[in-house]
Amino acid sequence: MSRNRRIVKTWIYGLALFAGAGLLCQCDTLKSDCRAVAEREAEIARESPGDYYVGRRYYVPLTRFWGYLRRPGESWRTAKLVIMDESVVRNPDRGYEPPVKGATFGYDQNYEYLVSGSYTGEKAYDPSTDQILPVFRPTQFEVRNKKPGFLFVPSEKYREDYVTLQPQLVPSAEVCRRAESE
Repeated sequence: MSRNRRIVKTWIYGLALFAGAGLLCQCDTLKSDCRAVAEREAEIARESPGDYYVGRRYYVPLTRFWGYLRRPGESWRTAKLVIMDESVVRNPDRGYEPPVKGATFGYDQNYEYLVSGSYTGEKAYDPSTDQILPVFRPTQFEVRNKKPGFLFVPSEKYREDYVTLQPQLVPSAEVCRRAESE
């Protein structure tokens, strides 16, 4: 066998080994994500019913949305990305905005809130994400947790230059069953 063929063959085996290891890691990550999501879903199921929303602040620079809202007892799969109407009460992080030094908006990235208010029935456009989103008019914010952990899945990493617009990232029960059986 020529030297070049051996090198190519070695590279192919190396790539196959690397790809196989990647698949194993993805499976372990999926299993880990599924376990964490199941634990959180059980915790959510114990929430007190009521006329409020659970909000997760999701700050990405230059966007107009506030974050995600869901009803108590409902999965983050059902959460809606919303734009807030601040005509009654201002968002908790509202402060000085550029070009003023010391801008305060976004300090509450990933905080979890209990939010009172209602959807206005209107939609608003967020040009930074090219999304038409529901408008929510809050009447009160109460910090519930400053470090609630992951939003959709534990393996997802927050990036200021990327917007997660997909609560569908939460693996379904069927996907988790298949992952556990493998």
